[in-house]
Amino acid sequence: MTSKDKDGPSIGHYILKASTIARAHTIFAYTAFTSALALGLLLHYKKIVKNGIAGYPEEWFPSVSATIGDWYPERNVFQIVIALTSGPRIALVSLQYFLQRSTESSLPAIVFVSGIIRTLSCGGWVYITSSDDHDAHDIFMITYIVLNLPWMIGGIYSTTIKCPSVRRKRSVIASAFFLAIVPLVYFFIQHKVYRIPGAYTHYSFFEWGLIFFDVLYDACAEEEFRLNNLHVAIGDLKSVNGSAAPTQVKYIHIGGSPSRHERSESPKIRSLPASNWVASLVSLYRPYVSFTSDLYLSYIFWSIFTSLIPTLFYFSVWELAIAGSELALFSTLSPIWLSIPTILNWAHTRGGQTIMRLLSFTGVAAYVLQSPLHRLFLVAFATSAAMIPQVVTWADNPGYQSIMTGLGLMLSSLSKHVNHSNNPVWPFIDERSGGYNKEGLLLAFLALYEFFTRPDEEGRSPESEKNDSAQPVSATHWLLGALPLGSFIFILHSLFADPSTLIAWSWTGYENGRPRGPLPHLHGSLTLLCQSIGLLIALQAVARSKVHLLANPLWFVFGSASSYVMYTHRNWLGYLGGLGLAIFVMGSSPLILHNASSTRAVFKTSFTAMLVYCLLALANVWTVAYAFVPGGVYLRERTDLVTIAQIVCLVPAFKWPALGNRQSSATALTSTISSCTRTALALMSIVAVLASLYRLPTAPIQPFRAGHRILRAGIWTIHFGIDNEGRDSQRRVMNLIKGMELDVVGLLETDLHRTVYGNRDLTRVIIEDMGYNVDLGPGPNSHTWGAVLLSKFPIINSTHHLLPSPHGELAPAIEAVLDVYGTSVTVIVSHNGQEEDPLDRELQSKELARIMSEAYPRPVIFLGYVVTRPHAPRPNPYQILVEDGNVHDVDQEDHDRWCEYILYRGLYRTSYARISRSTVTDTEMQVAQFVLPRHGRGVTNETESARYLRSRKEGLPPQHWFPMAYYGNRRWGGVNGHFYHVFDTPLYYAIPEGAEI
Repeated sequence: MTSKDKDGPSIGHYILKASTIARAHTIFAYTAFTSALALGLLLHYKKIVKNGIAGYPEEWFPSVSATIGDWYPERNVFQIVIALTSGPRIALVSLQYFLQRSTESSLPAIVFVSGIIRTLSCGGWVYITSSDDHDAHDIFMITYIVLNLPWMIGGIYSTTIKCPSVRRKRSVIASAFFLAIVPLVYFFIQHKVYRIPGAYTHYSFFEWGLIFFDVLYDACAEEEFRLNNLHVAIGDLKSVNGSAAPTQVKYIHIGGSPSRHERSESPKIRSLPASNWVASLVSLYRPYVSFTSDLYLSYIFWSIFTSLIPTLFYFSVWELAIAGSELALFSTLSPIWLSIPTILNWAHTRGGQTIMRLLSFTGVAAYVLQSPLHRLFLVAFATSAAMIPQVVTWADNPGYQSIMTGLGLMLSSLSKHVNHSNNPVWPFIDERSGGYNKEGLLLAFLALYEFFTRPDEEGRSPESEKNDSAQPVSATHWLLGALPLGSFIFILHSLFADPSTLIAWSWTGYENGRPRGPLPHLHGSLTLLCQSIGLLIALQAVARSKVHLLANPLWFVFGSASSYVMYTHRNWLGYLGGLGLAIFVMGSSPLILHNASSTRAVFKTSFTAMLVYCLLALANVWTVAYAFVPGGVYLRERTDLVTIAQIVCLVPAFKWPALGNRQSSATALTSTISSCTRTALALMSIVAVLASLYRLPTAPIQPFRAGHRILRAGIWTIHFGIDNEGRDSQRRVMNLIKGMELDVVGLLETDLHRTVYGNRDLTRVIIEDMGYNVDLGPGPNSHTWGAVLLSKFPIINSTHHLLPSPHGELAPAIEAVLDVYGTSVTVIVSHNGQEEDPLDRELQSKELARIMSEAYPRPVIFLGYVVTRPHAPRPNPYQILVEDGNVHDVDQEDHDRWCEYILYRGLYRTSYARISRSTVTDTEMQVAQFVLPRHGRGVTNETESARYLRSRKEGLPPQHWFPMAYYGNRRWGGVNGHFYHVFDTPLYYAIPEGAEI
């Protein structure tokens, strides 16, 4: 179309339907992929279905990467057509932002930015193929997939009101896209980790499915543009407006600079003073900065709160009894000071809250103290200070604070997920163990400064003003508000302070070479995703002033049923029950805080709530530490009672006919807070998924000496991952394992998924940085101190045993069958009872001997904590294990042993060493090296003389030598305080003549 300007010549312009651009994008995108697939199948079928594991016929359908990136001409055709797609693609993202932008929400802007970055990352994995640079290709691909979270979810929420059909379609397509990721990751692990032929073909189908759903989702923009009558006008804006264009049409004008006449008539724009401009900018972004500060302060609160019990329990572990440090737990009862009206009124002021939070930062700064006792004093004081402003804000603004409390806990949990299960600002973590304490303190000070200088409530919604004048119909009794609040805090701390705790509850080991359930380092992000879902439910309830809907008894039934499934089942079903509980607890947070706030008795409610928390926390410890605490017999192994108690305590928060129909005021949230919350949840979900994807194994796990049929095994009791200085010892443990090049490791006293140990996973840094298969052993609901098996060899099957323990603590054992160079080898890791319970030790030894005996003729390696003297007669464990188990002592002439023992059968032992503990723990490491007989053959001579052909290391090939760096003593030599001790050198044994190896 053309138009004639009255002041000049005819000026041309064009009007284009925006839906046409969206359709062009869809056509180009589908053409690019289908043409590449068709050409690949016709020209290079067997080449593109082949991968590093298998080829045709086991693999019979190509992956997207192989199709578009490996061969001419399909690679070139694809890249040309996808280049043509880029123009409509950027236009589609921009047009969608133009249509959805809003002054009340930042979500369309987030969707726009993620869409642009997503488009650029698409170019990354298209033009940098896996053949060019595998790592770069994967990074761009993962970035693209992860950015689909804000792009799709944000796009659904931002869809214009007049397009409900578009929103429904986008919801269905996005759901299909994200559901397809689950089997995609599963089959990728089967292919990459377990190297199963044919798994990549199944993976490929879901990979193509992602492409299909991805393009189909973007195709929905065509209908949205059409329903909104969106057009793009190219040319002079005045001529467009003066033409016979359709009315009621939205135009986006693309044209040059205005004419001289238009410029002369344009109004003059008055420049604002720089100070006003800065003030306007600060005012615009202050709500977002304030939200971020509140989120970080909530994170600091949870970091301090969750560090208290691990800090105090250091002393209990060393004493193996009540040490007195347990009294520090009652620092959480500091709300008792709120019984004084002056302090209560002061705590409601911003100055009072600022001072108390500033004092609480001493808990983070405590990392600089070297004395565990001094750190405990400071952390207890910090916890006491942190509790006062926290309970006051819960009472003052329960709606907003329920969201912020959940976000802070999730951020703390996420920081552990990405930092090998350690919170980087905990006081018992420092730079050597993955701490970022200085950076954490600096951000805390900045957040507190923002809080102190923040303008008074500036962004409150009209609903909040209306509800502020409304009072509860009748105040809730303080006890009915305190019980749910105390239980709520305990559940968050005990189950959701780390994303892998629920996995530890459900873990049972391996079957047929595969895990029976989820793995912590790979599936922990699912816990955070479900917590996000629960918090979104809470957000909707608060934002719409519908908190009372959460009080429906059916919602409580869902939570109770989820808790029951989590407790009674294992593997994936038990984990799904835990995920349901995560959704329920996070979703119920505003209900519980509103219920507590409605009592209008801050002191009584908060003090009683924290007392309930303390009692539940102690009961939780008593279930496993019953042998060392007074009255432990009554709660021995009764996690069921604790689980029931925590659910029953939630009952008063819900609407029951017997309790009356209670209504409480609910302050609605502003659209800014709602938008920021959704953004924070999306970002945390993305980071959680990225962390899990980043830790997917990129290569098969290999033993240290793969070509020599050598297996080096070690046993170490690591004292719950806390060293003698009261610091996390995870990296120090890893360094010795790496230095000794151990293929199989048994670690004892490792069940750290309890509040007293910080809900940690001691294996994370080892398996993620060194590459091991891991069996976590019996979980925290099995009431043991824990056992872990790390293996460089595939774990075929594993079984967890709770050994007979009629009097003392429960003894865990892992029985695993490993595929060692094609030979099945049974490895047993166990932690037997203490010297004070001789009957327990006898029964446990008989059970272990039975397991080893029944494994005959399979080779066996026993790595255990036995507590006996060598050659001690029955009923002591030594003779029972060796004779009834049909195994040999690693060195029967080593008489200076008490706790740790290595036993074996069906292998040639070539070396044995004992390495000092340094200050990592209270027990040494023992290491033995074995050679497997030739595949299909056994040990030809197991007589004592054949087994004790002692040798110098020079009499064996160098691959049998232990590292030379560990020669030394306390004054010189060694590595990080570790050195060969007792014999001051490893012991070596020659392989007998006639051995077939």
